[in-house]
Amino acid sequence: MARNKSRVVGIDHISVRVSDYEKSKAFYARLFAFLGFELSDDYGTTIGWTNGRTRYWIAPAEGRKTHRIGDVGLHHYAFELRSRKDVDALQGFLEKERVRIVDPAAEYYDDYYAVFFLDPDGLKLEGMKYGELAARRTRRPSKKKS
Repeated sequence: MARNKSRVVGIDHISVRVSDYEKSKAFYARLFAFLGFELSDDYGTTIGWTNGRTRYWIAPAEGRKTHRIGDVGLHHYAFELRSRKDVDALQGFLEKERVRIVDPAAEYYDDYYAVFFLDPDGLKLEGMKYGELAARRTRRPSKKKS
């Protein structure tokens, strides 16, 4: 068996091209402020936000073709949140912002709670939390009598 020479330790950043830079900049600024990200850098035509571990960049696209889920390329990008309550809070924020929610907050499979929504260009984004129900079950005191 071949041994790996390199190990991935995380995803450092993602860079997304947008059709309307100012509209997307405003959308992501509000979203990332809600999610606890801070402005990392602003180079005029490229801007990035970070939460200290992950960086998310946007820049203007050269063409005007909008993203269509199912096309070749990125299907969606998921942000892992601290709790199911945070997923619900994100959905509330998205509703107030009138962001298109494509799949509302729900348990999509065993112990995977998420909300799916679209950015201004139709790129699918997700706020999710998994493992909380299992963790809660292991913290419950035993009902056995000694």
